Amino acid sequence: MSGMAALLAGLGMVALGFGLLTALLAILQPFADPIWIVGNLVVGVVLLAAAAFMSLDALRERVQSGATRRAGRYGSSAILGAVFGIAIAVLLAFLSVRHSHRFDVSEDGVHTLSQQTTDLLAKLDQDVQITAFFAASEAPPVRDLLDRYVYAGKADGKERVELSFVDPNEAPGMVEELGLTTEDLARGIVRISLASGEATTLSDFSESGITNALLKLAKSKDKKVYFLAGHNERGFEPGPNDQPEPIPGQPPASKSPYAAGPDTFGRAAEALVNETYRIESLLLATLPDVPADAAAVVIAGPTRMFLEPELAALARYVEGGGALFVGLDPRAQTNLYALLQGFGVKLGDDVVVDRALAIFGQATTPYGAEYDEQHEITRLLTEPTVFPMVRSVELDPAAAADFSVLVRTGRESWAERDLDAWRENGRAEYSESDLLGPVPIAVAGTVRRASTEAAEPADVPAEPKAGRLVVFGDSDFASNEYLGTASNRDLFVNAINWLAGEVESISLRPNVSRASTFQMSQDQFRFLQYVSLLVVPEAIAVVGVLVWWSRRHAKRSS
Repeated sequence: MSGMAALLAGLGMVALGFGLLTALLAILQPFADPIWIVGNLVVGVVLLAAAAFMSLDALRERVQSGATRRAGRYGSSAILGAVFGIAIAVLLAFLSVRHSHRFDVSEDGVHTLSQQTTDLLAKLDQDVQITAFFAASEAPPVRDLLDRYVYAGKADGKERVELSFVDPNEAPGMVEELGLTTEDLARGIVRISLASGEATTLSDFSESGITNALLKLAKSKDKKVYFLAGHNERGFEPGPNDQPEPIPGQPPASKSPYAAGPDTFGRAAEALVNETYRIESLLLATLPDVPADAAAVVIAGPTRMFLEPELAALARYVEGGGALFVGLDPRAQTNLYALLQGFGVKLGDDVVVDRALAIFGQATTPYGAEYDEQHEITRLLTEPTVFPMVRSVELDPAAAADFSVLVRTGRESWAERDLDAWRENGRAEYSESDLLGPVPIAVAGTVRRASTEAAEPADVPAEPKAGRLVVFGDSDFASNEYLGTASNRDLFVNAINWLAGEVESISLRPNVSRASTFQMSQDQFRFLQYVSLLVVPEAIAVVGVLVWWSRRHAKRSS
């Protein structure tokens, strides 16, 4: 075969080969247009038939010569080799589908489920069924995330998580049976159910939303966290002017149930809700004791005095097995100090200064540089935390034997205690009266009753439950302005989880990429798929055939 027939044969083989390859890919992942597949196959067959028709005389002469038998042997070997190569490739593709392994090369691991999610899936004692109701064109972005749950849910060769996608237009009976409305299906909806029959639906298609839904199903009931009020604490409930202003040309933003001001705890409250806690405000002065259903009580930055009955109620709550979170800013005008000192925790009348390890060179906004690697709250933290205007928190070894320091500032920091002189001259300098770093700024520990009542007659008297206490020398670190900075959110949520006894929930939250992204529509994404996977490779193959044919033709001409 020579001349134009060879060129047509080469182009025909390229078209036929890419048609068959695209058909195979369409079976594994249905994205290819049938017109592209059929067009390649038809063009390939036509070009090969034309090449064969133009070379009938040459083929007849080769059949009558001895070279045909040698060519037949070589050709048979080549065909068998190609068949075996294709079989091996198909087998490898089959094995890769059945025994897949994922690699995440992104800097922040944004394509990998967080440790919290993988730990939860590993501890599930029931199979999980995830049903996603999406139109076929809208499913790929959600499928990518849900596939990670299926992959992470594999244990002992069994898939604990089963995933299925349903097009609402093709399954009206299922939609009606589950009571899904048109509004629910407008953006798509995901339904998660356990083998026990418990189920929930969600429209938050993020890892945190899906994982929190699993947590809600796995837990017997939500736990309640109270935020103390009445002493000018940082609140979480929005005020009349605490809503985002409308943006011209855009629909009004939906009202947030949490405060949006920079000094409030709205985002902290939202973070706890995402961990399946229920949150409420607590005006303790109106009650004789802390409510019995309190999993934890948060005292965030009070600046006013507590009543003596309130202090007594808080002491009874902690000594009776309760859990208390306290964040006190420097020089806060409150009378909580005596209560905390009774538990062995002393807050210094000072401000930590660190000129070497502080955010943007602001010496009074130091980083938390050292963590207790053994404590459940901080053992998984790998990034620093930021504390604007923080005071020292020290322990009395005799009274706080079951406490440990969670966070310390840098080695070149100190706690400035001559605050009056600092205010007068505007400059802080280390002196012998100051506390040299690393300065402890957060502690945690357990508190037991100072004295127990006489046990009732019984074979084995019940041991009273130990209370839990976490104290920070700052409350700004968990405010709306700083909660999303560094690992502040993880530290705050981990502290509440430890207080509430949810140690298995203590982990890092899902990774968030800091890189900018480019949003593509479904049509743009399909166009990019076609160009990169089909058009460009076939164009390269066509150019290769043309180069081969031109060189061959040039040699024969010379």
